[in-house]
This record gives sequence, structure tokens and C-alpha cells, in this order.
Amino acid sequence: MALPAWLQPRYRKNTYLFIYYLIQFCGHSWIFTNMTVRFFSFGEDSMVDTFYAIGLVMRLCQSISLLELLHICVGIDPNRLLPRLLQLTERIVILFVVITSQEEVQEKHVVCVLFIFWNLLDMVRYTYSMLSVVGISYAVLTWLSQTLWMPIYPLCVLAEAFAIYQSLPYFESFGTYSTKLPFDLSIYFPYVLKIYLMMLFIGMYYTYGHLYSERRDVLRVFPFKKKKM
Repeated sequence: MALPAWLQPRYRKNTYLFIYYLIQFCGHSWIFTNMTVRFFSFGEDSMVDTFYAIGLVMRLCQSISLLELLHICVGIDPNRLLPRLLQLTERIVILFVVITSQEEVQEKHVVCVLFIFWNLLDMVRYTYSMLSVVGISYAVLTWLSQTLWMPIYPLCVLAEAFAIYQSLPYFESFGTYSTKLPFDLSIYFPYVLKIYLMMLFIGMYYTYGHLYSERRDVLRVFPFKKKKM
């Protein structure tokens, strides 16, 4: 006897993914809308306290996004693990290590710029993924999700690098995360950030190549697909 549709593993998987993508879409849409309204209401002054206004929701969304690594590992997400791991690592390091730990950095304009880039990409990506799970596809949305990252992702990396650069004097002054180890060894965190800064651009090169290959494969077959009901 066949199981009801709502009990079938594929149905449960798609329902879970749809809810996950919907939650992320709502979170990032709220952030982007909040930033837009604040900018038109208060102008450039709103950029200074961007982190105080939406930082909590941003950290929540980025924390939840770590589930995507689990999705790939258990096989419910067909994406490759390493490119997604690199992208998530970039954001976690910048958001939680660089920005959250240094109050002076939180007031920099680069934080507002970086949040705008991140949320633009994620609103489109999660909308596309959410509709794809339920079998709905639109040519414009597919093209946008596979193309928007091309100019914005490199700008994200540049903004992330600039945020690290601006944070270095504060890490040097306050000694945050710098520590002494046994046997006269020590970790000077600004050196760690400088090494990570170089790795950031290496990771960007790899991720960009992966995303470009993925875009080519998706757009190659998409024109022959019709909207599914």
C-alpha cells in the first residue's frame, strides 16, 4: 500500500527545505527593507548604526545558514560542500570575529555596504531556491539568481577585505583574540587576519570559478524548460 503523499520522504524533504528557504527569505527581506527605510528616513546617518539596528537579525540568519552544510552532507541539497563552506566561512569570520568583536568597526560605513550586498544576493538566492523546491521556475528569476552574483560577489569580497583592513588597528590596540601559549609561544591575531586576507582572495577565485560553471550548466538547459504547475 502506497504511503500518502505527505508521508513520503521526498515530500517531507521538500516541505522542510521550503520552510527553511522561506524563513531565510523573510529574514533577509526584513533586513533589506529595514535598511532601505532607514536610509530614506535618516540619510547617511543611518549607516553609522546599521549594526545596532539589524545586527541581531543578521547574526541569526547567518547562524541558521550553517544548516546548509548539513543539508549538503546528508544529501538533501545537491550543491558542492567546499564552495558553500568557503562562502559561509567568509561571512561568519567577518560578521562574528571582525565586526561583532570590535564596537568601533560596527560604526563604519563598510558594514552597511556589506550588509546590502549580502542581503541582495540572499533575497534572490532564497527566492529562487524556495520556488524550485515546489517545482516553480521563472526565466527572469533563474537568470537573475545565476547572474547577480557576478558583479556583487567580488564587491562583497572587497568590502570584507576593507572591513578587515579597518579592524586591524583595533585588534592591535586592544589585543582582542591575541593570546600567549605555553613554551613562550603566542598568537598575535592581527597576523592571523592578514593571512586570512590573502586566503580570502584565493577562496574568491575558486568560488567564482565554481559559480560560473554552475551558471553555465543551469542556463544551458533552462531555456528548454517550461513553467511547472
